Amino acid sequence: MSKYTNDTIKERISGKFPEAQFEAYQGQLACIIAKEKFLPLAQFLKKDKTLSFDYLTDMTGVDYLKMDREPRFDLVLHLFSFKINLRLRVKVGVGEDDMDVPSMTQVWKAAHWLEREAFEMFGFNFTGHPDLRRLLLPDIFDGYPMRKDYPLRGRGERDVILDMK
Repeated sequence: MSKYTNDTIKERISGKFPEAQFEAYQGQLACIIAKEKFLPLAQFLKKDKTLSFDYLTDMTGVDYLKMDREPRFDLVLHLFSFKINLRLRVKVGVGEDDMDVPSMTQVWKAAHWLEREAFEMFGFNFTGHPDLRRLLLPDIFDGYPMRKDYPLRGRGERDVILDMK
């Protein structure tokens, strides 16, 4: 069992980023940080000798459409530290009018494909990404299918086919 706890993570982050906020769900800690502090926080989390969050396990977006919340989106990173055997989520609020977020590819190589997926599914624009282009969908695809305002049936050719029946 690790001698480190979520309190250890909070203390280390708060010492360097006092504006960071925290929440926990089922024992897993989340750090909420402003977009302009996102890259410095990520670099700190990976390089800090105590925390050493060396593994980016996942990255996704959350759309809060119709929830009377600003900003509309969160970009969420899921991190793991092999050294202290703890997980951390990092949440960054992203407004619908400014989807630019700094790329994490310089911190974790795993961010390369994860950012391409979040780009095409939600519309996040990862500034500094070395190859930000579609990963799964065709170049002509219109819209962002993981946003809550995207039609459940989709758009395009299949609508024309259904109308013909």
